[in-house]
Amino acid sequence: MPQATVSRFERICRECRDVSNGARDLGMSALVAALAVSACVFLAGLAGLYGHGRLPVPHQSKETLDVIRLGTGMLSVLASLVLGLLIGSAKGSWDATDHATRSYAADLILLDETLRDYGDAAAAPRDTLRAYTRQVLDDRWPQDGRSGNVVEDQAAGALIERVRNEIRALKPSDVAAKSLQDQALATHASLSQQRWRIVEQQGPTVRLPVLAILVSWIMLIFGSFGLNAPRNATITTALLLCSLAIGGSVFLIFELDSPFAGVLAVSSVPMRSALEHMSTH
Repeated sequence: MPQATVSRFERICRECRDVSNGARDLGMSALVAALAVSACVFLAGLAGLYGHGRLPVPHQSKETLDVIRLGTGMLSVLASLVLGLLIGSAKGSWDATDHATRSYAADLILLDETLRDYGDAAAAPRDTLRAYTRQVLDDRWPQDGRSGNVVEDQAAGALIERVRNEIRALKPSDVAAKSLQDQALATHASLSQQRWRIVEQQGPTVRLPVLAILVSWIMLIFGSFGLNAPRNATITTALLLCSLAIGGSVFLIFELDSPFAGVLAVSSVPMRSALEHMSTH
């Protein structure tokens, strides 16, 4: 691989790790973010309830409250649109990563089968391919409680490059063997392309300033709800449940935006099935 390409890959790896480490340093886990948003929205609703009946009489006129309701209605539409777009963007990124991972696993199986058809001479690249698949599983879906890396480490990158070099080193004895070698190299090129695609797709798709502006809109909306509602336990409970629902949507956004971590992480089943297929055939 050209030195410039290697340097670019290493730079992207460092940037992705910096994003991941920065998120952990800020404590921005999905659950923490969801609880913080729920608390802010609920407190805004309570502030509105506190202001109900305490405003001067001229500020409680029907005309004044109607204007507040109209403004809140417009803001509600904007907030709904932005929230839906954020969830859609995060879901689209998650789906793309999931599809790329499944395609990656399928190409690993195809490459292994091609090398198996080549014969015993291809035992070395098959062994290296199995080692690479194990390394990817350990990187992205570790079993010791660590968070999965969004990119492969240098050891895994070296293994997949070694597979290519070992395929190139094969000495086909006839036209059929040469065809299998060419097919293996083409499949390896597809693997490399998909590996780059997974790397490029990582990193946050939801920007915190956008989310902060959205939460401020929702806080204004809930404050208006409280301002127009009587103070009783039913209203307070309704505000709490709605606040938790808003927090749940933020939880969903953060979880979908981290495809290799959290409760909604991309499944490791395709990669584990690929490794099992390589080991049993």
